[in-house]
Amino acid sequence: MIQGTGSDVGKSVLVAGLCRALANRGLQVRPFKPQNMSNNAAVTADGGEIGRAQATQAIACRVPASVHMNPVLLKPQGDRTSQLVVRGQVRGTLKAARWREGREGLLADVLDSYRLLQDEADIVVVEGAGSPAEINLRAGDIANMGFARAANVPVVLVGDIDRGGVIASLVGTGAVLDPADRAMIKGFLINKFRGDPALFADGMRAIAERTGWASLGMVPWLAAARRLPSEDAVILERPGPASGRKVRIACPITARIANFDDLDPLKLEPSVELLMVPPGQPIPPVDLLILAGSKATCADLDFLRAQGWDIDIAAHHRQGRPVLGLCGGYQMLGRRVSDPQGLEGPPRSVEGLGLLDVETVLSGEKTLRQVSGEALGQPFDGYEIHLGQTSGPDSARPVVRFADGRTDGAISADGLTAGTYVHGILGRPEQRAVWLKRIGAEAVGPDHRADVEAALDDIADQLEASLNLDDMLRIARQAAR
Repeated sequence: MIQGTGSDVGKSVLVAGLCRALANRGLQVRPFKPQNMSNNAAVTADGGEIGRAQATQAIACRVPASVHMNPVLLKPQGDRTSQLVVRGQVRGTLKAARWREGREGLLADVLDSYRLLQDEADIVVVEGAGSPAEINLRAGDIANMGFARAANVPVVLVGDIDRGGVIASLVGTGAVLDPADRAMIKGFLINKFRGDPALFADGMRAIAERTGWASLGMVPWLAAARRLPSEDAVILERPGPASGRKVRIACPITARIANFDDLDPLKLEPSVELLMVPPGQPIPPVDLLILAGSKATCADLDFLRAQGWDIDIAAHHRQGRPVLGLCGGYQMLGRRVSDPQGLEGPPRSVEGLGLLDVETVLSGEKTLRQVSGEALGQPFDGYEIHLGQTSGPDSARPVVRFADGRTDGAISADGLTAGTYVHGILGRPEQRAVWLKRIGAEAVGPDHRADVEAALDDIADQLEASLNLDDMLRIARQAAR
C-alpha cells in the first residue's frame, strides 16, 4: 500500500507507474483505492463509476476497470455534502458529520472488493488517501491505516521533496502514529526529486536511522505525469507554461467542475493553447469556449453568474465564436435546468444560458455506460455519466449518433453552439480535427489513449531505474505468508 505524508505527494502516479512496471514483469496486477473523493469519475466495464485515477491505473495493469478497484467514492456536491457511491452505484447523499460517523460501516464492502481483486491477481497495489498523520480522523478510518491493518497490507510511505521538509514529514508521520499503525510501515521512498540523488544520500540515511524503515529509493521528477488524466481540481489552478500557439480555447473553472480531463486531449495539439480560467478572472477573448462537466449544475450556473462569466459567454457568442458544452456544460447551455427532486440541493429550477433551445430535468436514475459511434461524421469512443434528460427543438440536430442508432446532444440553429453528454469525445484525433477545423486549426496530435499508454511506459521505466522494486515485492510476499 502506497501512503503519503500528505495530499498531492504523487501517490496516484506512483501507483499507476508501479502497476505498469509490475505488469511489464509479467505479473497479474490490480489497483485498489479503498476510499476516494473526486468529481472526476470514469465508467467501468461492469457498469459503475470509480475515480479517474483508478481507471488510469487499470489501464496501467492492462485490464478493464472494475467497480471493485475503488469501492467507496465520494463526489462533493457542496462544501459539506457529497454523493456516496459504493461499488459503482449511488447509495445516497451524505453530510460531512454523517460520513465521519458512518464510514466504518463501509469497511466490509471495502474488504470484500479487495479480496475479489486478490483472488484474480498476483499482487494488488493499494493507494491511500490524504495522510495517515491525520490522526484526528483515525477512528473509523477505511482509507489508510484502518484498511491496512484490517487487510494486513504492508505500507510504503511517500514523502514529497519538492515541497520541502521531507525529512521532518516522514519522520514526523511515524512519530505521531499509534505503535500498531506505525508497525505497518515497512519502507519509505522520496518522490519528485530534482538533481543528483547522491546529494540526498545523507538525508535518506537519516530517515532510515530515525524510523527503522527500509529505504526504497528516490523517484525523479516525472515529466510524463502531466500526460496522465488528473483527478484533483487543484491542478487546474496552477498556471501552465507560456505558449506561442495559434488558437486559444478556454474553459472556466466552476466551483463543482467535474470530468475536466475531457479537455486533456487538446493539450496534445501544438496548434492549441488551452486556458483554464480560475474564479475571479474574466474569460478572455478566445476562438472556442468549452463548458466542462459539473457535479451540481444548478449551483454552477449560480457560480457562473456570480463570476460574471455569463456576460463573457454571451459576448463570445455575439462575436460569432463557437461554444461546446460537455455533460453538465451541455445542460447549462440550455434554456432551463430543473431539479424537482432536490438531487443536487433544494428542489428548484434555474435559468440556463439560453444558447441552446433545450431544457433539462434532473431525475433520480444515473446514466452510466461506455459508448462509441460517430459525432459530426467522425468516430469517437467515450462514456456517459449523468443525471437527467435534455430535450428540445435543437435536439433535432444531434451531435452524436451511437453505434446502436441512438442520438445525443444538440446543435443550435446558427451552428455556433453544441452540447453532448459524451465524455472523452475529444480523445481520438479524427474527432478533435472536426472541432479544431471550425476555428482554423489542424489536429496532428496522437490518439489520447495511446499517449497515456506511452506515458505509463515512460513512468514505469523510471521507477524501475530509481526504486528497489525487488525489495518492495519481498515486503509484499512476506506479508502474504
